[in-house]
Amino acid sequence: MKQDDRIHSDHNDDGIDRKGFIKCMAWAGTGVLWLMSGGSLKALGMSQLLDKHTGRLKEGLILPPSDFSFVQISDSHIGFNKPANPDVTGTLQAAIGKINAMPNAPSFVLHTGDLSHLAQAEEFDTLDQMLKTVKTDRIFYVPGEHDVLNDNGKQFLQRYGKGTKGNGWYSFDKNGVHFIGLVNVVDTAEGGLGVLGDAQLAWLEDDLKGQSNSTPIVVFAHIPLWAVYPQWGWGTRDSERALSYLRRFGSVSVLNGHIHQTMLKVEGNITFHTAASTAFPQPQPGMAPSAGPMKVPAEKLRGLLGLTNVHYVEHDHTLAITDTPLAEAAGTAVNS
Repeated sequence: MKQDDRIHSDHNDDGIDRKGFIKCMAWAGTGVLWLMSGGSLKALGMSQLLDKHTGRLKEGLILPPSDFSFVQISDSHIGFNKPANPDVTGTLQAAIGKINAMPNAPSFVLHTGDLSHLAQAEEFDTLDQMLKTVKTDRIFYVPGEHDVLNDNGKQFLQRYGKGTKGNGWYSFDKNGVHFIGLVNVVDTAEGGLGVLGDAQLAWLEDDLKGQSNSTPIVVFAHIPLWAVYPQWGWGTRDSERALSYLRRFGSVSVLNGHIHQTMLKVEGNITFHTAASTAFPQPQPGMAPSAGPMKVPAEKLRGLLGLTNVHYVEHDHTLAITDTPLAEAAGTAVNS
């Protein structure tokens, strides 16, 4: 990236107002449509599928065949009202609109944490009312650090943790795929590394014992399970133990939020994918004094809150990635 293209966090007037922000978000889109086919995940940014003017499926567009699909959204931060986004409910509604415009309703939605900004009852109430309008069979949740403020997640568990273990971890199966929701934000200081803890790790090891090596595994949690940027707390202190249990499987996908930007990493059989936020962007690792809400000019939002178009395909027994930022025209595939 050229020096002139870098966007740094600042506290100056950036010219973004509520109307302009929502307008940009409406065509940038937030959320990832995941297509599962033969045990491999293919990820499509929803904005690439929909016409930015009509909100409908692009004419002539044919989706890849799949066994089923689901959508990931993250970091809604309901209750946040600072200049980086004065209307987080509006941008979440834009994401819901993208989901509801899909040609086929997703089997379910994963929300990978920070539903609220301050874990207040009215913030959760607002989120609940909004997500009731999503056209899907079910929504699965894991908490972010903002959802467990003050009470270590007690209110979150009461609302979203029925049938879960410990602080809210659980697993379920769908069409031969094993999904695992992990919690790495409880008892973690704000800005600190995530922690899974011995009890959850023991449960994870036991949960995986009944799965064959060929079972596709999808893990979702809030804080990334790889060291994105430990200086900002963008990583999980004891994730290596969790990953050691997953390395015997042929296909593992790990979905996270927390850092408010799309990043990808492939490590052997494990593909890590962090999702953009529906609320506000954060700086690239190390490109600002600290992490936090980042104000940017309206014309930059497409590249920061818009989604990266990522396709996962089988390639030489690993995963190849085509990564095309929405701010650019569709280009040449870049394989890893």
